[in-house]
Amino acid sequence: MNPVELIRGPISVLRRSDVDTDQIVPKQFLKRVERSGFGEFLFYDWAKEPGWDLDPNPILVTGRNFGCGSSREHAPWALEDFGFKALVAPSFADIFYSNCTKIGLLPVPLSEEEVQALMDATEAEIDLREQVVRFDGREVGFDIHPETKRRLLDGLDDIGVTLQDEGAIDRYEHEHERTGPVTTALG
Repeated sequence: MNPVELIRGPISVLRRSDVDTDQIVPKQFLKRVERSGFGEFLFYDWAKEPGWDLDPNPILVTGRNFGCGSSREHAPWALEDFGFKALVAPSFADIFYSNCTKIGLLPVPLSEEEVQALMDATEAEIDLREQVVRFDGREVGFDIHPETKRRLLDGLDDIGVTLQDEGAIDRYEHEHERTGPVTTALG
């Protein structure tokens, strides 16, 4: 996972609330085992509507309760694969929020009022280290758990966090090595 520190650029706006994970990427596209290639199915049914236009800008600004519904990892994968690096909304579903941070997609909760103001902007800058969103001469702070922030800044997914303790894991394995026949492999 790449480190996340500063995301800046044009914004895309999705003026919808209570967007669930099946609307983000419908279930019929969840048959692949790799994490890539889901972006082409992002908002699949809505993309067929007349006048639909959602550019793959770095920042998506949307309504409250984004990512509700089933807890599929595919929804953040599709958003990231489409080109988004950060999501800004008044609120996110808990599991969706966690799934985003585990792949380096930054979810930023702001108040309804600030989200509405951001929707009227054309570009923004999200500074994770300072925990602020800058747009149209404004600077708005946001909250994030310190450990989540550290992992994002350091570019650490769950495997990366585990590998930070590789020495301790190796010591444990060595200290608890079993003697006797090996039963994990057949000759």
